Parts: sequence; C-alpha cells; structure tokens
Amino acid sequence: MTRRVLLLAHLGREDSMLAAREASAQLYGSGLSPVMPAGQQAHLEARFDGLDHPTEVLGEEVQLEDVELVMVLGGDGTILRAAELVRHVDVPLLGVNLGHVGFLAESERADLAQTVQWIASRSYSVEERMTIDVTVWQHGTKVAHTWALNEAAIEKANRERMIEVVTEVDGKPLTSYGCDGIVLATPTGSTAYAFSAGGPVVWPEVEALLIAPISAHALFAKPLVVSPRSTLAVEILGRTDAAAVLWCDGRRSVDLPPGSRVEVTKSPLPVRLARISTTPFSARLVRKFELPIHGWRGPAPGAPLAEPGPMVPEVPPVAWAQRAAGDVGGTDASSEEHA
Repeated sequence: MTRRVLLLAHLGREDSMLAAREASAQLYGSGLSPVMPAGQQAHLEARFDGLDHPTEVLGEEVQLEDVELVMVLGGDGTILRAAELVRHVDVPLLGVNLGHVGFLAESERADLAQTVQWIASRSYSVEERMTIDVTVWQHGTKVAHTWALNEAAIEKANRERMIEVVTEVDGKPLTSYGCDGIVLATPTGSTAYAFSAGGPVVWPEVEALLIAPISAHALFAKPLVVSPRSTLAVEILGRTDAAAVLWCDGRRSVDLPPGSRVEVTKSPLPVRLARISTTPFSARLVRKFELPIHGWRGPAPGAPLAEPGPMVPEVPPVAWAQRAAGDVGGTDASSEEHA
C-alpha cells in the first residue's frame, strides 16, 4: 500500500519553497509518495523549472482521506491553515518550523532530513489537542458558527473606542468592564494571544478553557481558568455604540455590533499533532522562549523527584479556634505586650 504524505508550504516565502522541494525529494527517496495541492505543485515547478521526481496532486489523484500525514513547512500560521484543511479528517499534522517561535511545530528546518526519516520509519506518536466551538448570536438569532485551535479573540473594532462587555460562565454573569478586548483560549492557545494578554501558560494535556481580558478597566478583570465542561459567553453591551470583531485563530472573523453574544464550548473534534520526540513541555517552553535556567542544580543524584521532607506537626482544629478567639492557654501574650 502506498504511503502518502501531504506537503503544505507557505507559498510567499523563498525558504519555504526551498524546504518543500527538498522535503518532497527526500520523501520520494524514502519510498513515500509526496502529495501537494495543485497550486503549490505548479508554483514549485515554475520556480525550479520542474521537479526531478513524481508527485501526486491533492483532489485529483489523491483525496485527503488517502494521506497518512500532513507535513507543514512554515510557522504557526501555516499550521493553523493546515488544521482547517484536516478539520473533519483523521489525519495528523507535523510542523517543521520556518517561522519565529513556532510553538505548534515539532521540528526545525535544520532537522528536515531527520524528520523525513522518522516519518518513513513511523517513529512518531500522535497527540490530540483540544479545540473550541464558537457561536455568535445577534438579537436571539445565530449568525455564525466556527471553531478555533488557539483562541477566539474579541477585539474592539475602532481604535479610539473601547468596548463594554459582560462575561458569563455556565449561564451566570461574572462581571462587566470596559476593555480593548477579551481572549477565550484553549491550553494550546495559552502560549499565543492569551499569553500576550497576560494569561497563564497551561500545559497541553490539561483540558481547560481560558479567559484573558485585554487592557481591562476594572479591579476584577484577571485571567481565569475554567472547566472544559463549562460554557463561556461574552456579550457586547449596548452602553455605548462601540462595536467589536471576533477573530478565531486570526483567520476567521465576524463583526460584533453592540448586543452581540459569543458562546464558547469545548469542541468534540480535536486537532491531531504528530510528535517525533518525547521532550517535556517545560523543556519546550525553555527552548522556545529562551528562558534563563542558569544555576539550576536539579534533584540530588539517585534521589526521587519528590522526596518527602520532615513532617510539620498539625495544629488541632480546637487550637485553631482558640487562637482565632485570642484564648490560647488563658493569657494572650501578644495582646499584653501591646496593651
């Protein structure tokens, strides 16, 4: 049975085109059949005066269901575009980073040949990343339904006017405030827009929903981490005529006039990412953000990671109650000292 790998590259970047030609040749040389969209294949052939090996065209000779893996050459934006393509197909994505941080990518440009070898030998695993369903309501009517892997970001439409919003969790209002926007994110998106808005970094295997306000004018407008079984909602209040725009993964947008309501829930359809290494997420954070770790000594040699320390004696509940009432053994020494 022919093993097919779909190559998706950023057509507007020279380094991406070079990587696509190189990866295609290496896939073919490893006994795999490279597949490309018709436009990308034509672009490569025009750029390099043809290819010295056969390729198959997606949608003509091969359907998406016939592909074993999608190899994405580019940054996180290219991977998000590829995620749209495989949304309803059980095909994993493997990203080769040609961008900047590239949090969704599994390998770097310098490891391209090794990555192809791992694909050929099936030396990869597949993990599922949670996505969100996003529904927009206006005057009681559903006007849009979409999804996101990273986040649903509600942003003010006009630079000079902040928007007024009220947040809701599980059908109950939480708080309202004026802001530049609000980000509703997945754990995967916690290192993207939500991170820039001051939200927490959440490990990918943790299932949760995140709320991160953007430049909010309120005392209680902190990032929140919510159950994945919850329903989040944001309403654009009509206190002013300031409108907003909903962006999902920075790719799909919906206008939000005052009175609009955006609902977010966990989607039943995950995005599947191929992994060729077992690098812990903490190590990925250090590498991607170039975090300072100099001086770290680590656990003692041979010691377990969580060695129990000396036990601290517990204070009986009665003693706590007496202490709170200022009646521990009769006289409160601290009270006498300050009398």
